[in-house]
Formats: sequence, C-alpha cells, structure tokens
Amino acid sequence: MKIWNYFLAISFCLIWTFSTAQKTQKPVLHGQKWVAITGKPLAATAGATIFNQGGNAVDAACGMLAATCTMWDVLSWGGETQALVYHPEQKKVWAVNALGVAPTGATPEFFKEKGMDIPPAYGPLAAVTPGTPGGLFTMLAEWGTLSLKEVLAPAMELAAGYPIEEQLSKTIERTKKQIKQWPHSTKVFLPHLGESFEAPQTGEIFRQLDLLRTLQLFVDTEEAALQKGKSRKEAIYAVYDLFYKGALAEEFAEAVQAEGGLITKEDLANWKVYIEEPVKVSYKGIDVYKLDRWVQGPVMLQALNILENFDLKAMGFNSAQYIHTVYQAMNLAFADRDFYYGDTYYPPEEPMKGLLSKSYARDRALMINSERNQPNIKPGDPYPYQGEVNPFSELLEKWETVKVEEELKSSEEVMEHRTQFRAGTTTIQAADADGWVVSVTPSGGWVPAVIAGQTGIGLSQRMQSFVLDPADNPYNVVEPGKRPRATLTPSIALKDGRPYLSFAVQGGDTQDQNLLQFFLNMVEFGMNVQEASEAPNFNSFQLRNSFGRHISEPGKLLLNEDTQDWTRIGLRKMGYQLEFNRRTSGPINAIYFDWVNGTMQGGSSNHGDDYGIAW
Repeated sequence: MKIWNYFLAISFCLIWTFSTAQKTQKPVLHGQKWVAITGKPLAATAGATIFNQGGNAVDAACGMLAATCTMWDVLSWGGETQALVYHPEQKKVWAVNALGVAPTGATPEFFKEKGMDIPPAYGPLAAVTPGTPGGLFTMLAEWGTLSLKEVLAPAMELAAGYPIEEQLSKTIERTKKQIKQWPHSTKVFLPHLGESFEAPQTGEIFRQLDLLRTLQLFVDTEEAALQKGKSRKEAIYAVYDLFYKGALAEEFAEAVQAEGGLITKEDLANWKVYIEEPVKVSYKGIDVYKLDRWVQGPVMLQALNILENFDLKAMGFNSAQYIHTVYQAMNLAFADRDFYYGDTYYPPEEPMKGLLSKSYARDRALMINSERNQPNIKPGDPYPYQGEVNPFSELLEKWETVKVEEELKSSEEVMEHRTQFRAGTTTIQAADADGWVVSVTPSGGWVPAVIAGQTGIGLSQRMQSFVLDPADNPYNVVEPGKRPRATLTPSIALKDGRPYLSFAVQGGDTQDQNLLQFFLNMVEFGMNVQEASEAPNFNSFQLRNSFGRHISEPGKLLLNEDTQDWTRIGLRKMGYQLEFNRRTSGPINAIYFDWVNGTMQGGSSNHGDDYGIAW
C-alpha cells in the first residue's frame, strides 16, 4: 500500500509539471535591463517610469513604495518598511529596519487599565511611530541615484487624483463605520456621505490633497537644501529631519494626540532607521537571507534547516506525505517564533544562534511523527545549542497552545480572526542590469486608518502585534521605544555568490509559509518563477495569530480545492481538519536571475492585483 501511495505521489508531481508548463495564468516576465513588480499596476508603472528616467533598482523600489502608500495598497505613509538590498559592488545583502516603535506611555499597565488584554487592532492607540518615510529616505539617500523629487513624482500625481480601483473602493465602503469615528479619515475616504455608497466608486478620481501638500513639503525641503549647497544625500536627509524632528513632526504628533493617540514629537525624534546585517542559512548550497527576529523572517530559515533532513522531492509535489512533513516543520519553527522573537535592540537578547543552528534543527526534525499531526507542538529550547541556559525555562514549561474554540464564541469572531491571520499588505521587487536587487514588504496604516490631521498620513496599526504578558512571549512585551515583532518578511537568495532569487508575499502569518513553498517549488521541483508563484500552497493555522488575539487553530489545514481525493484521504487519516479555497498560491512576487543568458525573469502573482513590468 505504501508503495502504491508513493507512485501516486510521483504521478501527481509529474502531472503537475506537465500540466502547468507554459500554461500559467500570467506569463513569465523576461527582462535584460530591469524588472519592476509590486501590488498594483499603476505602482508598477511608477517603477517602470523611474527606470526609464535612468534610476537604478533602489530608485524604482522607492518610487513603487511611495506609489503603493499613496494608493493605500493595504498600507499608507504612516506604516512601516522592511527591505533587503543586494549591493552589487560590495557583493553583500543589507537589511533595512524601518519598523516603528511603541510611543511614550504604551505599557502593559496602560492597556490593562483600559480593560484590554491586548493592544487594540484599530484606532489611535494601535499606532506605532511611522517608519515608511524614514525607510524610503534612507534607502534612497544611501543607495539610490535620483532626487527625491524625481522619485516622488508618480506618487504626487496619484495624490492629486487617480481612478480608484475596485479593491480599495470596496474596502472603504465595507469599513466606513469605523472610518466615521475619525474626522480627517472621513473627509478623505467618504466623499459621498449620506448616499447609499459613501466611498469613491470604482474608477472615480480619488483625491488626497492634504497628502499632496505633505509630499510637496518633502520636495520643497529637498530643493531648499540643494540650493544651500547640500549634496544629494544631505538634501534627502534634510527631508528626514523635517518629518522626524522638524515642523512636520510637531504637526503630526499634535494631530495624533488630538485623536487620542500617544505619539509625541520626542518619540519621532528618538526613532531611527537601522541598516543591519541580515540573517541567513544555506539550503542545499543556496544562501537564503531574511530580516532578523524583529520580524518573522527567521522562521522560514528554521523551517529550511528542519526540512533539509528529509527527501522532499521523493515525496512528490503536494503529496499527503510532503504536505504533512512541511506542515510539521513549519509548526515547529512557528512555535519558536511565537515564544522567542522580538526587538533586536531591547533586552532580553533572543537566542538566534541556537534557533538557526543545524544541530538544533536536526533534533527538532526528529520530533516529527511521520503518520500523525501533532496539535500541541511547543517551542523548543535553543539555549543549549549556543552554550547557555534558558532564562525563561519556567515560562517555556507552562507554554500552551491557545485554541480558537476556547477564546472565540461567535462565528463573527472566528471570521475576524481568519481575516487578521491572512491580512494583506503589498510587496515590491526590483532589479537592474547593474546588479542592484531590492525586496521590500512594507505595511501598516491600512484602511480603516486614522488620518493624522491635515498631514494626509494614515497611522499604523502595528501595536496589536505586541503582547502584554511575558508568559506569551517574554521578548515581545510592549514597552515605549520598542518595536513589535511583525510578520513582514522580504527574501533574497544567492547561489554561487550571485543573486538567485528575490521574493516576497503579502498575507500576515501566511507569508513565510507561502514563501517557503515557493522556494521549494523552484529548488526541489524545478518550477519556473511564474509556475512557482501560481502553484497551489497549503497553510497551517496552528501557529499563534500575530494580530488581535494571539490564538491558534491546531490541526486546521487550508488546501487548494483541486487537491486530489487520495491526498485528502491521507491527510484526514493523519488527523487534519481540511478546508479549501479556489486560489491558495498567496500573492507572491519574485525575480529569478538567469545567469546563463544574463537576463532576469519575473513572476507576478495571479492572486490579486499584483503586476510586473520588465525591459
């Protein structure tokens, strides 16, 4: 019987490879000079425009970031930016940490006194300090070539007015009850108050004149600095100072406090962007780079270390055994994420050396039962693998899975939990012939957002990713000046010391699940970049939700509705509760580097509005 199942799995793998060859819903993008991919067609056009003006991949990425923020592509200017940048001259990957911090007064006691067991998901008290402006200015100043004026030009045109797309129009209308709590948000988002449909209609010109004023202030400040003899780089950092230390910082802080938020001018002045060393592991000779433990990125590296101990290709693409093995590896890694990840710059220090060690992964791999799902997987103890004693062994011993059915009582609450779990953002992928590669997963300030006065800038909602109780995660307890552990996770992989893949995906806690499978699709199963982007993924809900209530659904497994009957039967026998969706690829965007032909290949998801352009 096992032999028969093995041949069925191999047959399914071959059927998949044959049936998808040249039959993806989108074609592979082929480019020799550059590739620009992001979450909206107009924003991808902004990237192409900047490339055509002579900009490099960093310039184009910053232009796409500005455009997607202006289009509220599940983020805005008050959100956070996380990026990996490959520097071709240094032959090195750099990490950009532009995640906002908890403001003054944001303590566990503050929220508990308000009757909260977690920070709120929406509203002024959900906001951390804005990171995206600083992240954009820093990347552009350090590695770009164009002026801020040139890079912001497409975004300024969009702010002056653009035909709104269906997704944003519907999101505004669906969330208008919350939007009406905040006067400046109401003014921007609901131009048809009192009518049956109060949001802008699909195709209607959506104008944000307050935001346009702020962007013009950026450009004017740069121009004034240049006229005083400042260099290009110095002029861009003058804009940074305007936003975080100058008159605009004061206006922004006053607007936030007027809405009941906590952010002060001092919070903005004390915040800074960090250019960091990323973390990496090698999987079968491919070096995979991720941001450090202030986001969930290392969880994919942990999963790869575990999976290196199995012959995944022999199991067959999306066979029951393959799905089970990857699911279990992901759950082991995510359990560690849920207990050990937090802000790099705040004590206690996270045990990343142990978590990313191959010996720790081998021992975790031995825990996988090849025949049954394990619904109560706990975090491991990586400290012995770095020669130390776990300072939180008592908390680790008491750590338990927090189950949905024990916390949520209504179907509406369960639906909200699932929406948060898969909450989207956008991604940005850019590369050029000179060798610059940029992978960005920005987010924060999504609709419904509080708009800070007349700045036009929507506030982040990232505070909800903190915990208030050390028993949940002693490294991620809210504290003024501290970054919450976020889900945002761009990726770059090098092979033989050269760029191999740049890839990212939106989707909250599903991000590194989908990126892991995308990577394995290419490395283990030989798919091209578009096939790997569209291939059906599966998602675990067994990890703790990073948004709202930090709860989980052990044994729940999301599959593509085309999954074969024998795979479904095999997984149910292993103890899984199955759910199905029509599309399960996740909105993955990626660039593959074809060194044989000296070209680049882009894959742009068929999941939503994601769009790419190449030349």
